[in-house]
Amino acid sequence: MKRRLLTPLLLLVLGGTAMAQTPSILDGLIPQGSASTSGQIIQMLAVLTVLSIAPGILIMATSFTRFAIAFSMLRAGLGLQTTPANLVMISLALFMTFYVMAPVFDRAWQNGVQPLVNNQITQDVAIREITTPFREFMLRQVRDKDLRLFEDLADESFRTKANEAVDMRILVPAFMISELRRGFEIGFLIVLPFLVIDLIVATLTMSMGMMMLPPTVLSLPFKILFFVLIDGWNILVGSLIRSFS
Repeated sequence: MKRRLLTPLLLLVLGGTAMAQTPSILDGLIPQGSASTSGQIIQMLAVLTVLSIAPGILIMATSFTRFAIAFSMLRAGLGLQTTPANLVMISLALFMTFYVMAPVFDRAWQNGVQPLVNNQITQDVAIREITTPFREFMLRQVRDKDLRLFEDLADESFRTKANEAVDMRILVPAFMISELRRGFEIGFLIVLPFLVIDLIVATLTMSMGMMMLPPTVLSLPFKILFFVLIDGWNILVGSLIRSFS
């Protein structure tokens, strides 16, 4: 009877000892100590947050906004609702963004990300080195009027002081509204020749008494032919890329 009772107790003790000696998966992820654990959790949350808003960061701090607006205006000017498809337009804008932003991405990688991965610099230095190329790019493109607007509206702690860099909380929204303005300016120039074609076709149809025929039905092939004959994609893409130089 005693042997039957001692056997399961012995197995329980040995099993508990073995489990205590087995390393846990969390030991490598979360260091020992409450402060280290909290810091690790905060870092993991920060990484997950950055990954979740990565598309927004791409739109806010790069040339993507200008390209997307220009291509949308082009499709509206041609009178085409679904051609080219949204996937094609967004993909073209995305790869053009990578083309324009390639020097910025290279500097951020070489000066910030790669040294951080190799444990050559600290996280604070890496963040500064990564954001510096984007800051310089946005400062070249932002309008002074938009920058002053957000500086005037900002709290005293956000405002730029002498010999200090512009706070990103001021620079990013100023850069975004500057890009929106330039995108609509380019869009106006894109839509204008197509509007002239629409007016000419509408005048001709009205003079011939074809009241019931929508002018856009007749003007659509002429607008497409005009855009193809002038090599519109080459002119538009080249002009958009040169606008960032």
